[in-house]
Amino acid sequence: MITTDILIIGAGPTGLFAVFEAGLLKLKCHLIDALPQPGGQCAEIYPKKPIYDIPGFPEILAGELVDNLMEQIKPFQPGFTLGERADTIEKLEDGTFVVTTNKGTKHQAPIVAIAGGLGSFEPRKPLLKNLEKYEDKGVAYIIRDPEVFRGKRVLIAGGGDSALDWTIFLADVAEEVTLVHRRNEFRGALDSVEKVQELKDQGKINLITPAEVVSLKGEEVLEAVFVRINNNPNEDMRIAVDNFIPLFGLSPKLGPLADWGLEIEKNAIKVDNTLDYQTNIPGVYAIGDVNTYPGKLKLILCGFHEATLMCQSAYQRIFPDKKYVMKYTTVGGVEGFDGSKKEAPKAVVKAIK
Repeated sequence: MITTDILIIGAGPTGLFAVFEAGLLKLKCHLIDALPQPGGQCAEIYPKKPIYDIPGFPEILAGELVDNLMEQIKPFQPGFTLGERADTIEKLEDGTFVVTTNKGTKHQAPIVAIAGGLGSFEPRKPLLKNLEKYEDKGVAYIIRDPEVFRGKRVLIAGGGDSALDWTIFLADVAEEVTLVHRRNEFRGALDSVEKVQELKDQGKINLITPAEVVSLKGEEVLEAVFVRINNNPNEDMRIAVDNFIPLFGLSPKLGPLADWGLEIEKNAIKVDNTLDYQTNIPGVYAIGDVNTYPGKLKLILCGFHEATLMCQSAYQRIFPDKKYVMKYTTVGGVEGFDGSKKEAPKAVVKAIK
């Protein structure tokens, strides 16, 4: 039996940052993740994708963000159960929880924090007749290493942030980039939409809207796609490509978490955002993309905020009679469980009692 103070389900950015905030409170954490390495989608799906909304980083690759978070939590020595899925939860008479994985590994903790991101997921695929024929032969649903597309002719389909961000990034990598979207309006960030339009005006990318890919052609590998413009079959355009990347998002599934007795709304876990992001089960929290509440934004930085408040509440649940004093980390640095300490610049000492 693995015991800890806070058991975190999910080792993505939000789960990793929760380790840091818990460590400041001298709370030990253990993380469970079905993936073989920490980092969640940032490590598994798009480690080379640039992220633009992390405070202090005008731009950072998803994989680099994970590396930085791992370095940040190193002093607090978290435990990891990787390559295993959290399957069942049981509440014991003493109020603690036992979570068992699909491989039978048992974990016990007074606090469970679900930071499972979108849960288990698979890419949404377009309904094209011979799509599977070209998978790994020109068709890709996830960009793990953009260098694969260097000097290639790439066509991206989609209208969200991923489609826009990768169009912008690959404009400096691929020989030719074409973005196809079925509407003239995009769902992504306005700044990204403006950048794509600028690249089109500069002749660095091709932008075709409203349009959609209707068929793929090629003998052994993908050689061309046919794009239908304005929903008019008489205007199908043949575009020679090396790669077709449909980026229509992911189909999330909560998996076994859906059977834990949690209140679910639209495939997400409802939480109380007025205080601490606790679920309908006292002692079980949900932070990051896996939760929902009025005004919810699925952003990494929002997950960081939720993790911080969750840890404060967890401390009070674990030590209800203990007086807690919070200090800024700038007061004296960060002290790890092994006694190591990273000194920080001296600052005005402020404490909230």
